[in-house]
Amino acid sequence: MASTQQTVMVDGHRLRLSNLDKVLFPASGTTKGEVLHYLTQVAPVLLPHAANRPATRKRWPDGTGGQMFFQKNLDASTPDWVKRRSIQHRTSANDYVLVNDLATLTWLGQTATLELHTPQWQFGRTGARLDPDRLVLDLDPGPGAGLPECAQVARWAREILQGMGLEPYPVTSGSKGIHLYAALGKAQDTRLDSDAVSAVAHELARYLESEHPDLVVSDMSKSLRQGKVLVDWSQNNGSKTTIAPYSLRGRDQPWVAAPRTWEELDDPDLAQLTPDEVVARVEADGDLLAPLLEGHLSALEPTPERLATFQKLENYRAKRDPTKTPEPFGPDSDDARAAGEPTFVIQEHHARRLHWDFRLEHDGVLVSWALPRGEPTDPAKNHLAVQTEDHPLEYGSFEGTIPSGEYGGGEVTIWDSGTYELEKWRDDEVIVTLRSAERGARRLALIRTGGRDGDAENNWLIHLTKAQPGAPAPPGAARSPSKKALSGQKASTQRDKARRPMLATNAAPGELVEPEGWTFEMKWDGFRALAHVEDLETVRLVSRSGQDLTVTFPELSALAGQVDPARLPVVLDGEIVALDRDGRPDFRRLQQRANLRKERDVARARARVQVDLMLFDVLEADGHSVTDQPYTERRELLESLLTPSAPIHLPPAFDGDLDSAMRTSRTLRLEGVVAKRRTSTYAERRSREWLKLKHSAMQEVVIVGWRPGRANTSVMGSLLMAVPDDGDVRDGLRYVGRVGTGFTERERREITTRLQGMERKTPGASGVPAEDASDARWVTPKLVGEVTYADWAEGSGSASGERRMRHSVWRGWRPDKSPEDVLVEGPGQG
Repeated sequence: MASTQQTVMVDGHRLRLSNLDKVLFPASGTTKGEVLHYLTQVAPVLLPHAANRPATRKRWPDGTGGQMFFQKNLDASTPDWVKRRSIQHRTSANDYVLVNDLATLTWLGQTATLELHTPQWQFGRTGARLDPDRLVLDLDPGPGAGLPECAQVARWAREILQGMGLEPYPVTSGSKGIHLYAALGKAQDTRLDSDAVSAVAHELARYLESEHPDLVVSDMSKSLRQGKVLVDWSQNNGSKTTIAPYSLRGRDQPWVAAPRTWEELDDPDLAQLTPDEVVARVEADGDLLAPLLEGHLSALEPTPERLATFQKLENYRAKRDPTKTPEPFGPDSDDARAAGEPTFVIQEHHARRLHWDFRLEHDGVLVSWALPRGEPTDPAKNHLAVQTEDHPLEYGSFEGTIPSGEYGGGEVTIWDSGTYELEKWRDDEVIVTLRSAERGARRLALIRTGGRDGDAENNWLIHLTKAQPGAPAPPGAARSPSKKALSGQKASTQRDKARRPMLATNAAPGELVEPEGWTFEMKWDGFRALAHVEDLETVRLVSRSGQDLTVTFPELSALAGQVDPARLPVVLDGEIVALDRDGRPDFRRLQQRANLRKERDVARARARVQVDLMLFDVLEADGHSVTDQPYTERRELLESLLTPSAPIHLPPAFDGDLDSAMRTSRTLRLEGVVAKRRTSTYAERRSREWLKLKHSAMQEVVIVGWRPGRANTSVMGSLLMAVPDDGDVRDGLRYVGRVGTGFTERERREITTRLQGMERKTPGASGVPAEDASDARWVTPKLVGEVTYADWAEGSGSASGERRMRHSVWRGWRPDKSPEDVLVEGPGQG
């Protein structure tokens, strides 16, 4: 930050930031401005672990070389928008800050709050204090001991905790020792209050001391701690706090309470981490403590679903007076609905104009549409559906007269009712099969046609699908309404497999000649896919290697309703991505959706991670190929074909020069830029008409084996990587090193299980040095992954000219690619 004072808007709140050039950490020269920048960068991972916990603050207004102020209570200078909760102590009540949002975190940074300390419990949504959701052990080295000794005690403690059904996660404290966290709540049959958790932790500490008396002590007395590690169990007490994960420490150097992997704890050179190191790790690995968040308890509170129901019915209740209308207003209790299939009702409503109200039970309410022409009976004729306010479930049995002059005044009768099977529910598309005793079963689709704002935002179409339950397809009916429809599914599938996306060539900015002849697009970090849209219902997604991804990403079928129906069928090119909370592609999140085929597995993963489709080219329109048209014409065609809305997007092409495009990409924290020659046709191969320019080095690799970890030899510690020799997999694979960082503990176990079914006796690559082969477990080389790396260097023990990737970090699997697709894109080619 160049200025020493700024006024900024954060989450809608105006904050005055001052003295930004003041040095808060004397040894490193780190300023307040740099502290605020760090807090902004780690907020997405820090806030979930600190939220709803009363925070105790340590402030150093004059830097860590000056006086420290220990502060619990909020004072009069605290902005009124800062969330807070009160705790009654023995002699007074204190208002504690809740670090729930970036604005609060920024305000704390402005006040020179360097350390945030929180307890192991949270406030509930109603303000009630909940039971602890995590157990913590603070491993504190005494004189003569250090991080290696703490790491050894951590491994012993891990074995015990795992035997209790708990999985601990290590954090180097930013001071001297290591913290171990384990999530409580879901793994336990009974609930434990703070006293009970503290007692369990105390017994665990005593057991470690009895088993390892030469290294472990559980008593706080300093006289007993020489050369030993104190297992401090007391921070599970309800009144005690622990430094929050990702918080800075108020020492000479700005160390951080940083989550670590168990593999890292085996490193004899294990050290505390700096803010820059932590930010780089978060960008590469995400939040290593994410599983800890699963321990949060809310059993005694209104569920989030129930609270959402109250909010959803606000519009309904605002339009009605319970003293003037017989309509139901919803239950007054939190009783759950009876189990079973969700219900529907269609009510004939003789209001100012006759219409039918179509209502589907979903998320605790009846989601409702008004049908001016009723339910459609002909697949060729869609009817208008206007979405109205959600109604309470009790409205499903309502019949009666709404008094004249009241909202919706008129006669209401039930035209049909029953249950329904849900096939798809998105913001823009709903597909259901209704079942009623009176009118039988029928399959209907609702497709939003209006935008997200304006007068038409609630406009939908309701469509009777061609495919109906229990009935054959109509004679002569084709899947596509287009006259150019394919003769059959077999021909369509063959065409899908024949298509291959155009691939860009890796390049450096200096290789771009005649820059005025190029246009630039942001590079999206995901899975490449061709989308084949045959009609208003059918979308097939095909990976660059020909795999069918349709069942894996069902939400992307929304694309069918966003293409001009007069131009079908079409084939579009794009990237499937998983966006983080800031709207940026997160390849690690996308991994959670990969390789899933079973409907139940897909639904479970989809509840955690949604995907989006970024479209950037068109191969076919009206059933005709357009690949011979130049890029500029294809781009115009693509924009005319689509009316996109989430999860489908049409990112803009960049109008500026390459330097501006690269700066924009860095600002957005994207992978890089793709430069496309304006005159380029679409070639289904790799071409220098498209160039990809990345901010960091990445390489796709073939996995040829794994080595066990040192702490747990039954679990993968590192993967052994190879690439095609001389650029062609038919010439064999050559070894390029191992990767042991970038994995969560859960991923290590899952990868181990996956690879154990692929074992072979010999390496599938040449040039493996003896030290890497000594304990290697070889596997069939058919899986492709992706890593980032620092550079290429000649490997120790390797033949002359054979090069290895240095400082590799795992990014994830590439299920969309095969070994034949791997191309060496860096200096390692030689």
